[in-house]
Amino acid sequence: MITQKKICQYCDKSILGRADKKFCDDYCRNSFNNNLKSTSGNYIRNIQNSLKRNRNILENILNDGVETVKIPKEKLYGQGFQFKYHTHTYINKKGSIYYYCFDYGFLELENQWLLVVRQRED
Repeated sequence: MITQKKICQYCDKSILGRADKKFCDDYCRNSFNNNLKSTSGNYIRNIQNSLKRNRNILENILNDGVETVKIPKEKLYGQGFQFKYHTHTYINKKGSIYYYCFDYGFLELENQWLLVVRQRED
């Protein structure tokens, strides 16, 4: 029976143990997998952070139980709101499109005004 010497995929040390083992210890396994996820995960993490920031901005505008507020679009720009990121849209019966960041959203009105709303629980 020919045995091959197994090498750790992360640190290149020799491996003892099961034939299908890929890493010498838990540290190497975790580090290898964390490195894999970190490169592709940065893009997703940045978008998720932008969505959370957008939601927090909308939530702060609707304080004290207010359901809707009309504000100028510049106010959101000034607070760092990124309009290209939203979680979903809703089109009402009139055909108006609401853009949501989780449970808070806005409707674009005339003359660069927005109607900020909280999603109703049905």
